[in-house]
Amino acid sequence: MDVINPNTLTKATFWKTERDAEYGVNAIYNMFYKPGTYSRWIWFRLDLTSDEGWSQSPWAELKEWTRFQYVNYNFWEGNAWTYRDCYEAIFRANQALENIPNIEMDETVKNQLLGQAYFLRGLYYYNLALLWGSENNSLPIILTPSNPADTPQGHNGEDVYNQSISDLSQAVNMLPEQWDSNNLGRATKGAAYALRAKCYMQLHKWEEAKNDLYWLVEGNGKQYYDLVAKYEDNFTKDTENNKESVFEIQYSDVHKAPAGDGDFDVDPNLGLNRGQFFAPPGIGWTDGELRPWIVNEFKKEKDLSGNYDIRLKYTAFYEGMNQDFPENNRIYRYRLDGADSDIWNLQNWKGRVFFRKYGSDYYRDYDDYHNPTNVRLIRFADVLLMYAECIANTDNDLSKAVGLVNRVRQRVNMPELKVNHFDATQSKDAFLKRLQMERSLELCSEGQRWADIKRWGLVDNQGGIDELIARDEDFRNFVIGKHNCLPIPSDDVNNNPNQQQNPNY
Repeated sequence: MDVINPNTLTKATFWKTERDAEYGVNAIYNMFYKPGTYSRWIWFRLDLTSDEGWSQSPWAELKEWTRFQYVNYNFWEGNAWTYRDCYEAIFRANQALENIPNIEMDETVKNQLLGQAYFLRGLYYYNLALLWGSENNSLPIILTPSNPADTPQGHNGEDVYNQSISDLSQAVNMLPEQWDSNNLGRATKGAAYALRAKCYMQLHKWEEAKNDLYWLVEGNGKQYYDLVAKYEDNFTKDTENNKESVFEIQYSDVHKAPAGDGDFDVDPNLGLNRGQFFAPPGIGWTDGELRPWIVNEFKKEKDLSGNYDIRLKYTAFYEGMNQDFPENNRIYRYRLDGADSDIWNLQNWKGRVFFRKYGSDYYRDYDDYHNPTNVRLIRFADVLLMYAECIANTDNDLSKAVGLVNRVRQRVNMPELKVNHFDATQSKDAFLKRLQMERSLELCSEGQRWADIKRWGLVDNQGGIDELIARDEDFRNFVIGKHNCLPIPSDDVNNNPNQQQNPNY
């Protein structure tokens, strides 16, 4: 009797049924739980490399990779792991896209499965273009399941963004506008529109991006999305998959230790690791922290009730936080109104500002590798601010763009732009400059800032670098024409004659 071992499935025994197709697509989503992507290391590239975050980690090489000091291009945690995992996710998507069309099943279900695979492949090509894309032919575009001996042709960053756009265009046509309650977290048409808009915006294709965002803000998608009443509801486990969530990564603490992080662990870790690496001393490793300018920027204006912007409370742990907001006297197990009231005088706390978003301090005294808080990868507030940026860059309708920003500010009781930023309501250039700060105040430490400063050209000229240095000293190490992208891991370049290293590396 021939017995199939379910742990050693092959192409000859798999990709036969609708259930196989579902499992194949779920395997692409499973890449969200790998350390190289959104559970851990990608945040070092998206948050700590930007002017919002930095590192004083005792792990010297990890710290240097947030300071544009790249020596070993194969450094696993800082570069090669995330690069590898992006292509592993693409490999899984390619398997699904090649095999699912040949499986007999309901056509609607088939299209929904294919749409998710296209969306996820598009997401990882977006990440590759954002982090490693350059003018050189450095990044392979692989559209079929690969083999170990393959040496795919490299492509420049614009080509990779366009591949993501192509994938997301397929996803837009195949994905449902909504899923039922048993399928929360799966990609939707709105998520595909929003991510495609992000690609267009990085290419400065404002009109195309505006048209995509229109669907979510003013078109048919308007019925599904809005801002939630409480800003903090975007960062807790009890208010997940709400109306502000456009695409959300589902995390869970179901599989606790000894759940593993490896590619083939039978019992994988489904939790978010970020808090363990960014939490304050005595709680986490504190490999990353926020730049103090964030706190100062928040404090430059008060809300309509004369209080500080409530977004500051849920963005950072900082000295004086318990005086600035009522009942804001707890940092995980530390109590600022009790025995720990002098904690900010400690040598490893004084003058520092620590990450708060996506930590677990709101419901427990510790963080770990199994944080169940979902990451809202794209939320509607981001969509509104992107839409405002596109309108300002295309239409002669500055008042509409201003109104979209005011909508985001209104949710947190902040005055309209005209009160404290009148110039931003009078000219396109002043508005776009103010929008740069509005995005940071709303989206700080949510992985958006690196794409923003690249899109705005701040890393392309010395004037922009000087502005970034004023907020983040690490940009003194930045070399224009080099550090706007990461180096391709050396092993990949050395093993593929059709792939180039990025410029000046």
